[in-house]
Amino acid sequence: MDGSKTDTGALRAAIVAVLPRLRRFCQARAGNADDGDDLMQATVERALLRSHQFDPATRLDSWMFRIAQNIHIDQIRGVRRRGAHVSDEELIELPGDDGRILVENRSDLALVLVVIEGQGYRQAADTLGIPVGTVMSRLARARARIAEAMAKGAPVS
Repeated sequence: MDGSKTDTGALRAAIVAVLPRLRRFCQARAGNADDGDDLMQATVERALLRSHQFDPATRLDSWMFRIAQNIHIDQIRGVRRRGAHVSDEELIELPGDDGRILVENRSDLALVLVVIEGQGYRQAADTLGIPVGTVMSRLARARARIAEAMAKGAPVS
């Protein structure tokens, strides 16, 4: 991007097109709608501030999801630095607005990216900052958990 108004306008329009998917990702990552919307707002703000760093040869949605992931990790670290110790599992298992767990564990986040968002394994791995093999094993665990819950007749959250 050369910083022209046309490029900035095109990037902004592309970001707007990604917002519904980014919102779902942020809400799944944060665990509830309000925190997810806050995460999405911070993500868009950072993306606009750092738009000069975006490489048009890469996928905008992957770049945005990675920014959201990094902000979320920074927020977790901030909570820990302030003295409130919260495990990653507790942060992932925050209840949603209706009391259900939106993202029960890391396996579910991989499931959200691949199944709901339609990302390939490589793109999901890049978004989460993990190897492709880890994405595959997390998907297998999530699918096994869903199959087990369905076999028991339990609701899948």
